[in-house]
Amino acid sequence: MGNIQWRGTATALSSVAHGAETRGLVTMLRREQIIGPDGEITSIPLVSGNGLRGRLRRVGEELTRQALGYENQLTIAAAAALRSGGALVKTTGEPISGQALAQLRELVPMIGVFGAAGAGRLIDGCLQVGKLIPIATETIDLISGANAAKARLSVEDLTEIETYARIGEAHETTDGSPMQFRIETFRAGTVFDVWLNLTHPTPAEASFFADVLASYCENASVAGRSSIGHGRLRFDLDVTPTAPCREDWRASTKAGSAEAIELLNRL
Repeated sequence: MGNIQWRGTATALSSVAHGAETRGLVTMLRREQIIGPDGEITSIPLVSGNGLRGRLRRVGEELTRQALGYENQLTIAAAAALRSGGALVKTTGEPISGQALAQLRELVPMIGVFGAAGAGRLIDGCLQVGKLIPIATETIDLISGANAAKARLSVEDLTEIETYARIGEAHETTDGSPMQFRIETFRAGTVFDVWLNLTHPTPAEASFFADVLASYCENASVAGRSSIGHGRLRFDLDVTPTAPCREDWRASTKAGSAEAIELLNRL
């Protein structure tokens, strides 16, 4: 298959915290330097593509687990490869390659989409995830034309400092009051430019990722502190081509579950 791309926006339904450096008691948003429309270098806050990719990977692992039913059957290395991407470490076994790797990709489209590290090698995935760039006057040269036209506010307008208190004796000040801390966040209502791309996926990989994305978007969140309501998003995406190939990836994965689990345990 050719490339499949999703482009559009993500709107913050609650404030978004994506912490980087801490200045005193304030945890600042992740920032990168860009060249703005005026040709000057400026610093903007954004959400890393890795943050979104990690959330999508966890959804993909859940769908894969449902299809394969591998509870308590995977090695620690195989479970880590699916859940977090694994780690490239020395191994005494033979690296998985050739026909075995092709069969693993066919039976477990999660591997073909997200990739993994295991068995002494890196397995590339076909998914690329763009950074979530706030639609602002400073970023109009970095985002798609349709989204750039929506820029009305500066990145300074889109951010705020929220104040919280740590509860518990260990976090009390000398006078017994709770210790306060502050977090820089994107305000609720901030709109981000978003893109995702699958490079030459198989029909099973394309169908698998379409299911991952649909499941994630039902209750999407990104970055940190989601347990206290931060990072909730609404996605509005268009896909090209408009009718990507659909295949019942679950049927083939379930049919080959025993072989799939054996191959995963070689990672």
